[in-house]
Amino acid sequence: MTDRPSVATRLARPWGSPSGPVTPPIHQTSLFTFDDYAAFEARMAGETDEPLYTRVQNPTVSEFERMMADLEGGEAAVAFASGMGAISAAIMALIRPGMRVACVEHVYPDAYRLLERMMAPAGVTVEYMPVDAMTEPGALDGYDVAYLESPTSMTLDVADLGAIARVAKAAGCLTIHDNSWATPLHQRPLELGIDVVVHSASKYISGHSDTVAGVVVASASLVAKLRDLTLPMLGAKLAPFEAWLLIRGLRTLVPRMRMHEATANLFVDRLAGLRQVTRVRSPGPNVVPGITGRSGLLSIELADGVDIPRLADGLRHFRLGVSWGGFESLIVPASISLRQSGEKNAAQRFGVSPRLVRLSLGLEDAEELWTDFEGALAAATG
Repeated sequence: MTDRPSVATRLARPWGSPSGPVTPPIHQTSLFTFDDYAAFEARMAGETDEPLYTRVQNPTVSEFERMMADLEGGEAAVAFASGMGAISAAIMALIRPGMRVACVEHVYPDAYRLLERMMAPAGVTVEYMPVDAMTEPGALDGYDVAYLESPTSMTLDVADLGAIARVAKAAGCLTIHDNSWATPLHQRPLELGIDVVVHSASKYISGHSDTVAGVVVASASLVAKLRDLTLPMLGAKLAPFEAWLLIRGLRTLVPRMRMHEATANLFVDRLAGLRQVTRVRSPGPNVVPGITGRSGLLSIELADGVDIPRLADGLRHFRLGVSWGGFESLIVPASISLRQSGEKNAAQRFGVSPRLVRLSLGLEDAEELWTDFEGALAAATG
């Protein structure tokens, strides 16, 4: 047993006095004023941390940041206007020209584009590795930063983050990990030794597909560095109303994730018995040290006899769309990404199978979702 309150209990924390509001106020303002010259001067000199301007600091945003730091077990957090805002801030604040970066294969496509289009041309050497290769002793020698996802974006490859953290620390390599799939409920990278955690808070943290946001959680010194180097100049600050929506989403995180997991468990059990499905990619509890639960995001590989466009068009409860983590269920065929024109994208570079389909299982009735999927799959099988 532990004296540490449960996640659900910590999320029920009142704001202000016990008889005060049960939800935090929205500080929907661009600036804050001061009662006198001395107070204004002290704030501008950095002697106090009173709110000054919402691009830099806002009480509603600060409350969301506090909650995320608490849930991830970090000292501090800083929120951004999108998941890519958080990823870009972490990378741009911690990586300099001349550095070497090790990045996992099958990384989130826009993180890949950031590394390829901005960091590599700026003189950063970026090399890609299978996620489990980073656990090998000496694998990160000579690298300055390792950018991680476990599970990875489309293929849901997993690795032992604790082992990677030990290899990285031995090499003097900083680690950044995207924890959007697992949330702090199912994986706590900082406790495993990872240095920086990023989230696309648009996903499970929000849970309602109505907010675009990101957050970085790390030590107080690293977060202070991110604030100093990115927020004033890049201006990717989270707005107060979005922060309030995210706080609302966090307070239902536990029951939502339990429902996502229950539906995913049902699908994983039944998918294994379908002849049209050649592989199920859905990491579960303890598949590697540190993962304690299953989210609703999974991928499957389909046999050649399945017409994937016909499957997608035959579904009634699954919508075609990017992102995930909301109430609604979604389907994304990898074949769409593989057909993108222009420069070679992440799916093409890392050999994603054209037979792979990603499912985001939402909060609809699990049996209805299964009946819908099973029927559409049967109709799409030649």
